[in-house]
Amino acid sequence: MTDPMIVSGTANDIVSLRQKLIAGSQKVQQQIIPQLADLGNEGLEVLQEFLLQRRDTPATWIEGNAYQVIYNSDAPQAREFLETNFPEGIVPLKSDCGISYNSLQKSLIEREFQTADLLTIQKMCEIAGPQAVQRKWLYFTEVENFPIQDLQTINNLWLVHSEGKFGFSVQREIWIGVGRNWESLWPKIGWKDGNKWTRYPNEFTWSLSAPRGHLPLSNQLRGVRVMASLLAHPAWS
Repeated sequence: MTDPMIVSGTANDIVSLRQKLIAGSQKVQQQIIPQLADLGNEGLEVLQEFLLQRRDTPATWIEGNAYQVIYNSDAPQAREFLETNFPEGIVPLKSDCGISYNSLQKSLIEREFQTADLLTIQKMCEIAGPQAVQRKWLYFTEVENFPIQDLQTINNLWLVHSEGKFGFSVQREIWIGVGRNWESLWPKIGWKDGNKWTRYPNEFTWSLSAPRGHLPLSNQLRGVRVMASLLAHPAWS
């Protein structure tokens, strides 16, 4: 339900919408961003200003939404703005292993979640080393030794570009919320329905309509030990 304080989008509302975008709650900001997107260049300018004001603080999914509107715009100045001010996106692509996360970032920005899921396990195998790359899956002992920075980069990309719905930290939060009980976690994130496991790939939901924590799947369906190592990793402490 739309906040009654938010005026429907016309050019005359720019000042009001700008103020609410800057000072409003996440719920209000979430409603305002698509309204600004409908206002053409004037709305884009407000979203660009919003991103510039927040460039020195860690991006949240609100900045991710604003970024995506600009990214999806056909306006020439939108592409120029991103190339000039955010050539690497809004999530720092830091890696202690020298791994490039550009392809994962692009898939997530474009909400190609199935592709992003495949890239996630590929990147995690790259972190683990040549043997993991060859076998295309992970041992739980390899996950335990993952660099904090790389796991946080992967997680932040998922969080920022999924409206905060997806990511390892989201799965961990839900897991802790159900008392670290795996059998309670699986249906909560849509990996199991009763006694029936969700089958890959067609029974999974590759969109934001999925349950919170549904993605990424990555290697975790191979068993609990990899998932346990991932959710207990010091990257989240």
